[in-house]
Amino acid sequence: QLVESGGGLVQPGESLRLSCAASEFSFEYYVIGWFRQAPGKGREAVACISSRSSRSNYADFVKGRFTISRDNARDMAYLQMNSLTPEDTAVYYCAAHDQPFNNCSGYFGFWGRGTQVTVSS
Repeated sequence: QLVESGGGLVQPGESLRLSCAASEFSFEYYVIGWFRQAPGKGREAVACISSRSSRSNYADFVKGRFTISRDNARDMAYLQMNSLTPEDTAVYYCAAHDQPFNNCSGYFGFWGRGTQVTVSS
């Protein structure tokens, strides 16, 4: 099970930190990804991180602004989002799979329900 939190309404230029709490599976062995879906658009990958945090991958539209991280001791993953813009408005989901890390490719078998992020002045 994955449960996201930390979403909300912020103004352009502000920051948010999303959290993803995992339970009922061996989190430390899983690749974690953050995805988002804006109204009227398809789901897109934002960032992914390998099981031991040795590798990560970011979508071009968030490079330099977002940082993905994880704490295997706490079964938690995070997405630090800085310099938010209205284009970042979306529902953000965390997901997990236990295949070898390959950026954000692969079949993510576990999904959270998402947390809404709204960036508006």
